[in-house]
Amino acid sequence: MSDSIDRPTTLGELRASGWVSRPVKEEVRGNAIERIKAGEALFPGVLGYEDTVLPQLENALLAGHDVIFLGERGQAKTRMIRSLTGLLDEWMPVVAGSEINDDPYAPVSRHARDLVAELGEETPIEWVHRDDRFGEKLATPDTSIADLIGEVDPIKVAEGRYLSDELTLHYGLVPRTNRGIFAINELPDLAERIQVGLLNVLEERDVQVRGYKVRLPVDVMLFASANPEDYTNRGRIITPLKDRFGAQIRTHYPLDVATEVTIARQEVRPLEAPGVDVTIPGYMAETVAELSQLARQSPHVNQRSGVSVRLTVANMETLVANAARRTLVHGETAVVPRVSDLEALASSTAGKLEIETIEEGRDEQVVEHLLKAAVLSVFREHVAIEQLRSIVDAFDDDRIVQAGEDVLAADYVDLLADIPALREPVLALTDGDDSPAMVASAVEFLLEGLHLSKRLNKDAVGARAQYRAR
Repeated sequence: MSDSIDRPTTLGELRASGWVSRPVKEEVRGNAIERIKAGEALFPGVLGYEDTVLPQLENALLAGHDVIFLGERGQAKTRMIRSLTGLLDEWMPVVAGSEINDDPYAPVSRHARDLVAELGEETPIEWVHRDDRFGEKLATPDTSIADLIGEVDPIKVAEGRYLSDELTLHYGLVPRTNRGIFAINELPDLAERIQVGLLNVLEERDVQVRGYKVRLPVDVMLFASANPEDYTNRGRIITPLKDRFGAQIRTHYPLDVATEVTIARQEVRPLEAPGVDVTIPGYMAETVAELSQLARQSPHVNQRSGVSVRLTVANMETLVANAARRTLVHGETAVVPRVSDLEALASSTAGKLEIETIEEGRDEQVVEHLLKAAVLSVFREHVAIEQLRSIVDAFDDDRIVQAGEDVLAADYVDLLADIPALREPVLALTDGDDSPAMVASAVEFLLEGLHLSKRLNKDAVGARAQYRAR
């Protein structure tokens, strides 16, 4: 029934088609089982959780549990929640005109009940796409019961209906997501008196509005996210509400540099412009990812706030942008980031790290130290320092090598002829690519690595640096 022309349009046609109604949790479970059988990923695009988070989440879906994700910012909690719509049936029939996706076989709202009672098998049916069966609310202290559950609509009262009439109700987000998935982000920020309003949704599966004698049995699969600091230490989620979630899943940041690089390359917005060709060498991408990994271990960074993967993504975009600006200024076309471009990361890093220091200007020093440590770590991973002895020896005759933003890529190619010992390690880093831009990036990386390994001295003034013997 993928073609709208073939879908039933009345309740009678729906019955004749053999369509079977099932609760949303059974629907999700059934579709998850089919995907698992077929060997398909339940959450494509979510990386680094294959052996940790995703098995727990799959268990929760198969068990039919409501789930709360605990984790710091930037751990794909919202992405996983939003991607759950892919486990719903593509189309779902509802009573035409229903505000809360009434099941044609078991309507719950006054409007739908009256319509089915009046028209019977001729009741008109509409079809809702799975993308429209998802509701989301960012919890804020000013969120009200009316927002989540519902309230009396004064306009409907003004139109002449009695206050006691159920049709005067304006449904909140939860009833409007009936037969779907509802998510509350940052649940601890929801006022405790409002959290109480969710108790019935999670246990009795109904909502109650004001003083009306109306109970709407809603069919909702509930997901929530929370920062573990709020959740465990400040105790801002009321105990009865925590007890009603079937599964509590702890998320985490990428456990290794390779995973972080893969995520960043997936999320980075490509820099596209006529005549501009962008290539990010593996060692430069790893340096950006290593910066985030080191920040998550640094005693100078507030770990309770977390170091989001968004830092890696933003830094990689900034790195490419600075390389592109430098390339365009020089009239070149091949954009390949270099070590000298890493200075630009200060702007994209500062706002995403909470530095724990009271000294003025200490923030910049912490970021600079992390950058140097990242370069050194990746350098040691890719280069055997004993193989570079001949390069260091080439500086013994008071040789000085200029590097930096204002040095053309062609100048680095000339350097290979001047210092033949550079050629082999450079081509090893570039996988044999001897294009000027790739060579320039590899040369800067090697020189900086030798400096940080205390084999060469470096004098830096602005965007220009000089490497010389110690």
